Amino acid sequence: MMADRERLAKLVQSADECGINTLYVVVWNQGRVNFPSEVLTSAIGPGYDRPRAECDVLATLIELAHARKMRVLAWFEFGFASSYNDPTGGHLLRAKPHWAARDSAGKIASKNRFQWMNSFHPEVQQLLADLMKEVVTKYDLDGVQGDDRLPACPSSAGYDEWTVAEYRREHQNADPPQDYHDRAWIDWRSERLNQFMERLHRELKALRPELVISSAPSLFPWSKAEYLQDWPTWVERGWVDEISPQIYVLEEAKYAAELERILTAQVPPAKHGLVWPGILVRTGTFGPTTEALQAMVAENRKRGIEGEVFFYDAALRTHREFMEELYP
Repeated sequence: MMADRERLAKLVQSADECGINTLYVVVWNQGRVNFPSEVLTSAIGPGYDRPRAECDVLATLIELAHARKMRVLAWFEFGFASSYNDPTGGHLLRAKPHWAARDSAGKIASKNRFQWMNSFHPEVQQLLADLMKEVVTKYDLDGVQGDDRLPACPSSAGYDEWTVAEYRREHQNADPPQDYHDRAWIDWRSERLNQFMERLHRELKALRPELVISSAPSLFPWSKAEYLQDWPTWVERGWVDEISPQIYVLEEAKYAAELERILTAQVPPAKHGLVWPGILVRTGTFGPTTEALQAMVAENRKRGIEGEVFFYDAALRTHREFMEELYP
């Protein structure tokens, strides 16, 4: 078996040879972290950090990448999701049942096989904020990244006791609409997540002003309707330093159309320099052809965008020649 450091060195070398300048490293997945965390231990007990073999994986990756002038961002992949394909919500919700997001039937909110914590609850928000502050304090990271789950919540959620009480307090004791796509109800919950995004920006920048705050959200307006992510507001108000909307399509024409919407309707021209579009390389056994990838990157360059984010590192294997030519 390849030792951890050797494996990581090969990964970083391969990325460097392909011209990659930034690595997004998963640090939060299914209620576990890949670094020693006093925050998580205090919240739910010990044993939920990933086992480490011969080295601290995150520290080693940072060391190897920085030696090659590459950036490393801590990717909080699961965000407010607690588990995948586990109706109980996993160990997080078994330990803290009151943290569960609930749909109108009272069930744990689940979407696309992910189960969710209540993104509006102050204890849940504190957990994520503290984990992010902990990792950037312990490690020489260049930044942090949230994606389509941070901050986010399925729009079918919001019917737990805590959130309903908050809604009633602000609406003359009225209950939230049963139609979870009701526009005012969407706006009310989205604004709660906007407030959390502003808080993350403020608290993280207070710790390290140079820290890059990156986001890779779903495509708008679907992101707001389905996951309460009003990310154009985050860009407008300066709460993100980089935005990588997930233009996860296989056809170049669809990619061009989505990019057009982003640059004309969602991100003002003065902030186009913050846009590094997310490009899908593979999901399961599916992925775009090399020719389609070439066309997507060409569309970026045509629009003055000089970089992109590939999901995920399979690109270093399945499209290596293309990558080497793209970033010589």
